[in-house]
Amino acid sequence: MAFFSNAASTALGGAANTSSAAEKDIEVVDPPSDSISSLSFSSQADYLAVGSWDNSVRIYEVGPNGQTQGKAMYQHQGPVLDVCWNKEGNKIFSGGADNAGRMFDVTTGQATQVAQHDAPIKVVGWVDAPGAGILATGSWDKTVKYWDLRTANPVATVQLPERCYTFDIQYPLMVVGTAERHIQIFNLTNPNTAYKTITSPLKWQTRVISCFTGSPVNSGFAVGSIEGRVAIQYVEDKDAQSNFSFKCHRRDSTPNSKDQALVFPVNDISFHPVHGTFSTCGSDGTIHFWDKDARTRLKTFDPAPGPITTSAFNRNGNIFAYAISYDWHKGHSGMTPGAPNKIMLHSCKDDEVKKRAARK
Repeated sequence: MAFFSNAASTALGGAANTSSAAEKDIEVVDPPSDSISSLSFSSQADYLAVGSWDNSVRIYEVGPNGQTQGKAMYQHQGPVLDVCWNKEGNKIFSGGADNAGRMFDVTTGQATQVAQHDAPIKVVGWVDAPGAGILATGSWDKTVKYWDLRTANPVATVQLPERCYTFDIQYPLMVVGTAERHIQIFNLTNPNTAYKTITSPLKWQTRVISCFTGSPVNSGFAVGSIEGRVAIQYVEDKDAQSNFSFKCHRRDSTPNSKDQALVFPVNDISFHPVHGTFSTCGSDGTIHFWDKDARTRLKTFDPAPGPITTSAFNRNGNIFAYAISYDWHKGHSGMTPGAPNKIMLHSCKDDEVKKRAARK
């Protein structure tokens, strides 16, 4: 376990920044040195795990006033593409471009390899199954594998129609998004076979999927695409009348033209753990909070000085973390020297995240 070089911390309002959003929000000290791919809060305490293209996973402690301190760090042998925690909050899992899934034990400070694929692991998720926690890993090798941490080999491997780009798990629901706009819905009580396979309701490549309930009633998910659009999709056909999609993360080509001609990828969607509202963040540097039931926007952040790559609410929804860094949507040529690389913490207010009264 490597501790950070300095244990400096920044209290609320202590981070100077030119962006008006950043003046209100708190900048996490000692951020990664390359693009930030993934943020995940522990379900037990305000610890934030951060995956980065600098091959590292960092763990920060967030204090009551938003001050942060680096607590631990471990390495992959390639860019880290996703991170998550187990339910108990004592283990962190990560997947990377080194085709490996790794586990960091918070109590011992030891990192071990616990998963292996034939191509980069794009996404990792904890399956809080009754009686046994399972790690799920989704890869560009067109498989999802389930791992019991007590054994070296996967307990099951699911063949996907294409490369896995994203998945989300709210037990017993898992929804997987792949290349070519395939979406596979799994009931994890029968994890080896897709319960349903659909084509994305969005016409362009899937970037992110986020489940909004794990209950059998009214369960569903949000899909974000590279074309500045989000779809709200319910699992069961009986709820299909509630499906809808909307545009976001678009800009006018010239001021006041109202043409919304500049279109940006939706990089992440995070649901509030208490109120069920959600955030979207995009390559345009903006973040929005939404209420899907009232079909309304609750808040828009001031634009950041770079793409927003990833986001996460903490366990009780009073902290919203987001990363400002290059998101690689323009490939290597889009990486400009001096691009920002920051993790910001936003203190959520009730009127930003609570649902609105439904329209009559």
